[in-house]
Amino acid sequence: MMGGRYRSQKVRFKTVTLLLAWLFAFMTSLTAQAATAMPSPGPQFAQGPRVARAITWLERNTDWVTEQHIRMTETPAPPFEEARRGVLLKKMLEEAGLRCRPDEVGNIVCERAGARGRREAKDRDVVLISAHLDTVFPPGTDVHVRKERGRLLAPGISDNCSGLAALLAVARALHEGKVRTHATIVLAANVGEEGEGNLRGMRKLVETYRGRLRAVIAIDGASSDHVTTMALASRRMEAVVEGPGGHSWSDFGLPNPIHALSRGVARFVKVKVPESPRTSFNVGLIDGGTSVNSIPHHASIKVDLRSESDPELDRLENALRESLQTGIEEEMVAARERGAVHNSAEILKLKVSVIGARPGGQLPADSFLLEAVRSADRHLGQRSRLERSSTDANIPLSLGIPAIALGGGGRGGGAHSLNEWFEPVGREVGLKRLLLTLLAVAGVEE
Repeated sequence: MMGGRYRSQKVRFKTVTLLLAWLFAFMTSLTAQAATAMPSPGPQFAQGPRVARAITWLERNTDWVTEQHIRMTETPAPPFEEARRGVLLKKMLEEAGLRCRPDEVGNIVCERAGARGRREAKDRDVVLISAHLDTVFPPGTDVHVRKERGRLLAPGISDNCSGLAALLAVARALHEGKVRTHATIVLAANVGEEGEGNLRGMRKLVETYRGRLRAVIAIDGASSDHVTTMALASRRMEAVVEGPGGHSWSDFGLPNPIHALSRGVARFVKVKVPESPRTSFNVGLIDGGTSVNSIPHHASIKVDLRSESDPELDRLENALRESLQTGIEEEMVAARERGAVHNSAEILKLKVSVIGARPGGQLPADSFLLEAVRSADRHLGQRSRLERSSTDANIPLSLGIPAIALGGGGRGGGAHSLNEWFEPVGREVGLKRLLLTLLAVAGVEE
């Protein structure tokens, strides 16, 4: 009996011990989760009076930022016609205490000299923060901002007027806080990010500051929960078909450039693309003809090809060229069967060319720039996901220059559509995240 009671007590003791151990582990886990969810003290510089004033300014002036955001959106900036919005941004940034200038391609460039820059220029003494001016929408698009249930709606309001508004807010916060940095900060509103702009604005900025760039931060779109560290490569192609042209009735049977391109596109869109590496294609523009009752003498298409893999891009480009050539041949066969081709002037001619190429690249996982973002996230009590995308950051990343793309705060959607929208709720989080990341990289002088 004694042995039985002893064994029973021993079992109960072990059970209680296991329960206590489990409870301790559970409470430790909860404590760790709570610590993760709470904002950390953040970088030491964030406690300084100047930076604190800058952060406070952002928290108290989000309505003002939204008002400027609307002004920018209602100032059109079609592809290759960004000048009017550039003039507005130049004035706004100068009101934030900056000296700004337009460069040769139309970028608005403002330098905020750092301590090193005031003494003498040295290697890697520049941090570039930039947002693109242009939208995808053609001249004449209605860009008046509508308000519906807390949302602001207008073409381009998220991509990229939210980025431009964030650039202005950061500039104004630095000015109001009288923040001084070790590195020179270049704030730029750049051109040519969308469509066939081929990142010409960022290419010029990198060319100008190439030997001095410590890091590049591109502000693109809304949100504060992602960081683009991987550059998605892309190619923009144009295919042009020339033919004899004629009357739709009396010249019926002549080879038709639109028919030929249609045959080729129908073949191309059947091309299989892999899920990994992720790959896509889009026939985004088609043009040609003079009237409904004329056989066109000219037709063209523009195609966007994207992939996480350069070999896949090569494969897609080859498939496009082959499909279009086959479409030409099929249309010529049909014309000959109709007896409409009598001489060399009645044949179709195809020209395929690359009109834009965005290189790929990737920020190393242990980069100081990525750690700067994560430090800001920890301070703000949030986590962000890593993304691959095609942005202005493609250019510096392809050259081995540390670069990321971040959102400017708030929420947005419907990019590149007439129903594009933006919600300013939570905008201050994205703005503070940008400011803290920028200052962590540039270094703060108190």
